[in-house]
Amino acid sequence: MTETVDVVLIGGGIMSATLGTLLHELQPEWKIVAFERLSDVAQESSNAWNNAGTGHAALCELNYMPKNPDGPLDPSKAVNINEQFQQSRQFWSTLVEKGVLDAPSTFINATPHMTFVRGEKDVAYLRERYEVLKEQPLFAGIEYSEDSRVINKWAPLLMQKRRKGEPFAATRVPAGTDVDFGALTHQLFDHLTADGVSLRTNHEVRSLKRQKDGTWLVKYRNSIGHTPNELKAKFVFVGAGGWALKLLQRSGIPEIKGYGVFPIGGQFLKTTNPDIVSQHKAKVYSQASVGAPPMSVPHLDTRVVDGESSLMFGPFATFSPKFLKQGSMLDIVAQVRPHNLWPMLRVAFANPDLITYLVGELMKNHRKKVDSLRTFMPTAKDEDWTLIDAGQRAQVMKKDPKKGGILQFGTEVVASADGSIAGLLGASPGASTAVPIMLGLLKRCFPEQYRGWEPKLHELIPTFGQELNDDPALAEKSTAATAATLGINV
Repeated sequence: MTETVDVVLIGGGIMSATLGTLLHELQPEWKIVAFERLSDVAQESSNAWNNAGTGHAALCELNYMPKNPDGPLDPSKAVNINEQFQQSRQFWSTLVEKGVLDAPSTFINATPHMTFVRGEKDVAYLRERYEVLKEQPLFAGIEYSEDSRVINKWAPLLMQKRRKGEPFAATRVPAGTDVDFGALTHQLFDHLTADGVSLRTNHEVRSLKRQKDGTWLVKYRNSIGHTPNELKAKFVFVGAGGWALKLLQRSGIPEIKGYGVFPIGGQFLKTTNPDIVSQHKAKVYSQASVGAPPMSVPHLDTRVVDGESSLMFGPFATFSPKFLKQGSMLDIVAQVRPHNLWPMLRVAFANPDLITYLVGELMKNHRKKVDSLRTFMPTAKDEDWTLIDAGQRAQVMKKDPKKGGILQFGTEVVASADGSIAGLLGASPGASTAVPIMLGLLKRCFPEQYRGWEPKLHELIPTFGQELNDDPALAEKSTAATAATLGINV
């Protein structure tokens, strides 16, 4: 007789770990099985070295608040991203208090978030951005300066041997964070497996088929011995990064029609030289190059992984037809269906700047990449920095009524009409907003249970259902409380 479970999670990343933890807290009696095709969890996009670990709160990322040529800057998207990150912080804080997560310093550390720009046009834009954001409660404490002496105190590497007379400006939010999503993912899965959840690594899901009784037949195999097996699940979540598109297509749900993904890889320059690392404790973002996707905004970051500090600069875009770092060279071709071919072709025709950008990135050698770093850090030396490969980002392509097809830089949940299966496509801000994304999925896929879950969700996320930015006192109280629990007071 085929085994039947309540929930199947496909993919061992931060999304599956978050959803699994939420469901286990809400329905501890449910039987949950998680599949990961690799030998361990958090080996793809959730791995610390495959992402920037920024803790996206829109404190420094300019793409969440683009210049508006027709009017004043609109802070709504930046505020929304920050609201979402606060939900994630509250959830992690509660899990620390419950003993689910280890000492906070193992996965989150206080790291100021900065934005640094050059040139009169960008300086004027950053000044306007600061004037708008300083009035928002969730951005309380943001600082602005065009004074080299002040910026030198914030981040000395930015100012050393900087050309005189060059207009520049910076903003700084001391309350920023660096997050190791790989460590966070491991800790969440460690707790789940210790509490009865079945995690099956080295197991690859091959097909998903809806049964007459509404369940899903999940066929999988051992990645090493290729032994086939199957089980039935009442609910399936596909949190497998770029692989999610493949499995959702195989499921046959009509909601996936018209979707495709465009894979973009990345590389970072990294240094562990203590003389350099000790001079920079911040995540510093700037403006993206023309045609560059938002995930390629250049930044010089402090990283804390396994207790060791280092600096990373990048990302530099690469191209591979694989949807995952350890995917197949045929991925980009195998996704093509009659229903998504036209949207993907329209995206190709409509984004020549992106193609030009990718070609330019691919032509950069090591010295050229360090030259890019020198716009941030004028004293950078080629020999101090090594190149590391980051993860693959499968950006969403989908139908658009007006344009035929659009390229979307963000995450999107695709779910069946009956809510029995859902998957996550896309990337940034991704991991940082895993909690609100999964809360939205719960509301969408479990409408009958959701209202009954709300009291428990309030316990897990104290300001659940409230907008912090609308209540300055609540925003201050909440951020202070999570900062204290997570050890990120500044």
